[in-house]
Amino acid sequence: MGLAPAAHGGNRTGRLFTGDESGRFLFRALYEVGLANRPESLAASDGLKLHGVLLSAACRCAPPANRPLPEELANCRGYLARELGLLSPETVLVALGALAFDACLKVLSESGEPLPKPRPRFAHEAVYTIGRRRLIGSYHPSQQNTFTGKLTQPMLRRVFRRAKREAGIS
Repeated sequence: MGLAPAAHGGNRTGRLFTGDESGRFLFRALYEVGLANRPESLAASDGLKLHGVLLSAACRCAPPANRPLPEELANCRGYLARELGLLSPETVLVALGALAFDACLKVLSESGEPLPKPRPRFAHEAVYTIGRRRLIGSYHPSQQNTFTGKLTQPMLRRVFRRAKREAGIS
């Protein structure tokens, strides 16, 4: 799950992480670990198939400066809650960034899942069990993170391999 659709990517193309640098980085990693049938996503009609993956967003709009206000996140939380409610309770969640991680925690807590104590804290490759779900944190594949080396392809592939193992996907 990511933060929000990008104004020049997801909003323009109709698919999250499609048509921008973050998406190129993300889909290459998904492809390399066998969770996508191709290494790039250019348009919603490009034939990309994800295997055992649902992309979602903590915020449904492209907020100014890519930083949603707390009320924008609260307004969008119901969408995320409904999506998670449709998934198996054993679903493994990968939060791309601290805001997505916090949104997952809020939705899970509001749905009645008891949060571990101390409260889970975002960290890259941190794994938490919340009810029957696993929540894995990852740095967001933003250009700020990827161009500076804070997030590399091997780092993101490790997160997705871990998610596959946790989900029992071969």
